[in-house]
Amino acid sequence: MVLLTTKLMQRTSLFVSFGGLVSTFITTFLPLWKTMNSDLNEMENWYEGLWHTCIFTEEVGLHCKAFESLLALPPVTLASRILMCLSIASGLLGVAAAFFGLEGVEIGQGREKVKRMLLIVGGILIWISGVTTLAPVSLIAYVMVVEFWDESLPDVMPRWEYGEAMFSAWFSGFLLVIGGSFIFVAVCMGDHEAKQQSKVFFQTHRQPPRTQNYLKTEIL
Repeated sequence: MVLLTTKLMQRTSLFVSFGGLVSTFITTFLPLWKTMNSDLNEMENWYEGLWHTCIFTEEVGLHCKAFESLLALPPVTLASRILMCLSIASGLLGVAAAFFGLEGVEIGQGREKVKRMLLIVGGILIWISGVTTLAPVSLIAYVMVVEFWDESLPDVMPRWEYGEAMFSAWFSGFLLVIGGSFIFVAVCMGDHEAKQQSKVFFQTHRQPPRTQNYLKTEIL
Protein backbone atom coordinates (compact mmCIF):
# COMPACT_ATOMS: atom_id res chain seq x y z
CA MET A 1 0.00 0.00 0.00
CA VAL A 2 1.44 3.35 -1.05
CA LEU A 3 1.11 5.93 1.71
CA LEU A 4 2.32 8.93 -0.28
CA THR A 5 -0.29 9.36 -2.99
CA THR A 6 -0.80 12.21 -5.43
CA LYS A 7 -3.88 13.39 -3.56
CA LEU A 8 -2.01 13.47 -0.23
CA MET A 9 0.93 15.31 -1.79
CA GLN A 10 -1.39 17.93 -3.30
CA ARG A 11 -3.06 18.63 0.03
CA THR A 12 0.25 18.70 1.90
CA SER A 13 1.70 21.21 -0.54
CA LEU A 14 -1.38 23.40 -0.29
CA PHE A 15 -1.31 23.27 3.51
CA VAL A 16 2.38 24.24 3.63
CA SER A 17 1.83 27.03 1.10
CA PHE A 18 -1.14 28.41 2.99
CA GLY A 19 0.83 28.40 6.24
CA GLY A 20 3.66 30.31 4.58
CA LEU A 21 1.18 32.80 3.10
CA VAL A 22 -0.45 33.51 6.47
CA SER A 23 2.96 33.93 8.09
CA THR A 24 4.03 36.29 5.31
CA PHE A 25 0.90 38.41 5.72
CA ILE A 26 1.42 38.74 9.47
CA THR A 27 5.14 39.43 9.14
CA THR A 28 4.58 42.20 6.59
CA PHE A 29 2.77 44.39 9.12
CA LEU A 30 4.79 43.55 12.24
CA PRO A 31 6.95 46.43 13.52
CA LEU A 32 9.68 44.04 14.63
CA TRP A 33 11.96 43.91 11.61
CA LYS A 34 14.65 45.95 13.34
CA THR A 35 15.44 46.36 17.02
CA MET A 36 17.77 48.77 18.79
CA ASN A 37 18.73 49.36 22.40
CA SER A 38 20.71 52.44 23.39
CA ASP A 39 23.45 52.15 25.97
CA LEU A 40 22.59 55.66 27.18
CA ASN A 41 19.07 54.62 28.12
CA GLU A 42 18.67 50.89 28.61
CA MET A 43 15.00 51.30 29.56
CA GLU A 44 14.08 52.16 25.96
CA ASN A 45 13.85 49.69 23.12
CA TRP A 46 13.29 50.87 19.57
CA TYR A 47 11.60 48.80 16.88
CA GLU A 48 11.09 49.46 13.21
CA GLY A 49 9.11 47.68 10.53
CA LEU A 50 8.03 48.41 7.00
CA TRP A 51 5.14 50.61 8.12
CA HIS A 52 5.78 51.76 11.70
CA THR A 53 8.46 52.87 14.12
CA CYS A 54 7.85 51.88 17.74
CA ILE A 55 9.39 52.61 21.12
CA PHE A 56 8.91 50.50 24.22
CA THR A 57 9.34 51.87 27.73
CA GLU A 58 8.32 50.39 31.05
CA GLU A 59 6.30 53.48 31.95
CA VAL A 60 4.29 53.85 28.74
CA GLY A 61 4.61 50.45 27.10
CA LEU A 62 4.71 50.08 23.34
CA HIS A 63 3.99 53.23 21.33
CA CYS A 64 4.04 53.08 17.53
CA LYS A 65 3.93 55.75 14.85
CA ALA A 66 3.46 55.24 11.14
CA PHE A 67 5.90 56.69 8.66
CA GLU A 68 4.65 60.14 7.69
CA SER A 69 5.76 60.39 4.07
CA LEU A 70 6.06 57.72 1.42
CA LEU A 71 8.65 59.75 -0.49
CA ALA A 72 10.82 60.11 2.60
CA LEU A 73 11.17 56.35 3.06
CA PRO A 74 14.61 54.80 2.54
CA PRO A 75 14.83 52.99 -0.82
CA VAL A 76 15.36 49.64 0.91
CA THR A 77 12.20 50.01 2.99
CA LEU A 78 10.15 51.15 0.00
CA ALA A 79 11.37 48.27 -2.16
CA SER A 80 10.68 45.82 0.67
CA ARG A 81 7.11 47.12 0.96
CA ILE A 82 6.49 46.57 -2.75
CA LEU A 83 8.02 43.09 -2.74
CA MET A 84 6.08 41.96 0.34
CA CYS A 85 2.79 43.21 -1.12
CA LEU A 86 3.63 41.42 -4.36
CA SER A 87 4.36 38.29 -2.34
CA ILE A 88 0.95 38.40 -0.65
CA ALA A 89 -0.89 38.99 -3.95
CA SER A 90 0.93 36.22 -5.84
CA GLY A 91 0.57 33.87 -2.88
CA LEU A 92 -3.20 34.38 -2.72
CA LEU A 93 -3.57 33.77 -6.45
CA GLY A 94 -1.29 30.74 -6.28
CA VAL A 95 -3.13 29.11 -3.38
CA ALA A 96 -6.49 29.77 -5.06
CA ALA A 97 -5.33 28.29 -8.37
CA ALA A 98 -3.80 25.24 -6.66
CA PHE A 99 -6.99 24.68 -4.64
CA PHE A 100 -9.16 24.47 -7.75
CA GLY A 101 -6.62 22.09 -9.28
CA LEU A 102 -6.83 19.56 -6.44
CA GLU A 103 -8.21 16.10 -6.97
CA GLY A 104 -11.65 15.83 -5.42
CA VAL A 105 -12.62 19.46 -5.94
CA GLU A 106 -15.85 19.42 -7.93
CA ILE A 107 -15.07 22.56 -9.91
CA GLY A 108 -13.49 21.46 -13.15
CA GLN A 109 -14.32 17.82 -12.55
CA GLY A 110 -13.51 15.74 -15.62
CA ARG A 111 -11.12 18.33 -17.03
CA GLU A 112 -7.83 16.83 -16.01
CA LYS A 113 -5.73 19.00 -18.31
CA VAL A 114 -7.29 22.17 -16.91
CA LYS A 115 -6.76 21.02 -13.33
CA ARG A 116 -3.16 20.09 -14.11
CA MET A 117 -2.57 23.53 -15.61
CA LEU A 118 -4.09 25.17 -12.51
CA LEU A 119 -1.68 23.24 -10.31
CA ILE A 120 1.29 24.32 -12.42
CA VAL A 121 0.21 27.98 -12.41
CA GLY A 122 -0.42 27.79 -8.65
CA GLY A 123 3.02 26.31 -8.03
CA ILE A 124 4.71 29.03 -10.11
CA LEU A 125 2.84 31.81 -8.30
CA ILE A 126 3.63 30.32 -4.90
CA TRP A 127 7.28 30.08 -5.90
CA ILE A 128 7.22 33.76 -6.89
CA SER A 129 5.61 34.55 -3.53
CA GLY A 130 8.39 32.74 -1.68
CA VAL A 131 11.18 34.45 -3.63
CA THR A 132 9.61 37.90 -3.18
CA THR A 133 9.44 37.21 0.56
CA LEU A 134 13.05 36.09 0.87
CA ALA A 135 14.42 38.95 -1.27
CA PRO A 136 13.42 41.96 0.90
CA VAL A 137 14.31 40.36 4.23
CA SER A 138 17.71 39.31 2.87
CA LEU A 139 18.28 42.81 1.45
CA ILE A 140 17.42 44.47 4.77
CA ALA A 141 19.64 42.00 6.63
CA TYR A 142 22.56 42.80 4.30
CA VAL A 143 22.13 46.57 4.73
CA MET A 144 21.96 46.16 8.52
CA VAL A 145 25.19 44.16 8.58
CA VAL A 146 26.96 46.76 6.43
CA GLU A 147 25.78 49.62 8.65
CA PHE A 148 26.54 47.69 11.83
CA TRP A 149 30.20 47.31 10.88
CA ASP A 150 30.54 50.75 9.32
CA GLU A 151 33.72 52.20 10.85
CA SER A 152 32.81 55.74 9.81
CA LEU A 153 30.05 55.83 12.44
CA PRO A 154 31.02 56.61 16.05
CA ASP A 155 31.07 53.68 18.46
CA VAL A 156 28.56 55.32 20.81
CA MET A 157 25.95 55.48 18.07
CA PRO A 158 23.47 52.61 18.44
CA ARG A 159 23.01 50.19 15.56
CA TRP A 160 19.96 48.35 14.36
CA GLU A 161 19.92 44.60 14.94
CA TYR A 162 17.78 41.75 13.64
CA GLY A 163 14.23 41.64 14.94
CA GLU A 164 11.91 38.67 15.35
CA ALA A 165 9.94 39.53 12.21
CA MET A 166 12.99 38.98 10.00
CA PHE A 167 13.32 35.37 11.14
CA SER A 168 9.59 34.94 10.64
CA ALA A 169 9.93 36.29 7.08
CA TRP A 170 12.75 33.86 6.30
CA PHE A 171 10.67 31.00 7.69
CA SER A 172 7.55 31.94 5.73
CA GLY A 173 9.56 32.44 2.53
CA PHE A 174 11.07 28.97 2.80
CA LEU A 175 7.62 27.51 3.51
CA LEU A 176 6.29 29.06 0.30
CA VAL A 177 9.22 27.77 -1.74
CA ILE A 178 8.82 24.29 -0.26
CA GLY A 179 5.05 24.36 -0.82
CA GLY A 180 5.49 25.37 -4.46
CA SER A 181 8.08 22.64 -4.96
CA PHE A 182 5.71 20.05 -3.46
CA ILE A 183 3.04 21.11 -5.96
CA PHE A 184 5.42 20.36 -8.84
CA VAL A 185 6.20 17.00 -7.23
CA ALA A 186 2.45 16.30 -7.04
CA VAL A 187 2.06 17.16 -10.73
CA CYS A 188 4.86 14.76 -11.65
CA MET A 189 3.30 12.04 -9.49
CA GLY A 190 -0.05 12.61 -11.19
CA ASP A 191 1.53 12.35 -14.64
CA HIS A 192 3.24 9.11 -13.62
CA GLU A 193 0.00 7.61 -12.31
CA ALA A 194 -1.90 8.64 -15.44
CA LYS A 195 0.80 7.03 -17.60
CA GLN A 196 0.63 3.81 -15.58
CA GLN A 197 -3.17 3.71 -15.80
CA SER A 198 -3.12 4.25 -19.56
CA LYS A 199 -0.53 1.47 -19.90
CA VAL A 200 -2.67 -0.93 -17.88
CA PHE A 201 -5.76 0.01 -19.87
CA PHE A 202 -3.94 -0.62 -23.14
CA GLN A 203 -2.68 -3.99 -21.97
CA THR A 204 -6.08 -5.17 -20.75
CA HIS A 205 -7.89 -4.14 -23.95
CA ARG A 206 -5.26 -5.29 -26.40
CA GLN A 207 -6.25 -8.34 -28.45
CA PRO A 208 -4.15 -11.46 -27.83
CA PRO A 209 -1.66 -12.23 -30.59
CA ARG A 210 -2.64 -14.80 -33.16
CA THR A 211 -0.81 -18.12 -33.02
CA GLN A 212 0.13 -20.50 -35.78
CA ASN A 213 -2.90 -22.65 -34.94
CA TYR A 214 -5.30 -19.80 -35.67
CA LEU A 215 -8.09 -20.96 -37.93
CA LYS A 216 -10.21 -18.62 -39.95
CA THR A 217 -13.88 -19.52 -39.79
CA GLU A 218 -16.55 -18.43 -42.15
CA ILE A 219 -20.24 -18.30 -41.60
CA LEU A 220 -22.01 -20.01 -44.45
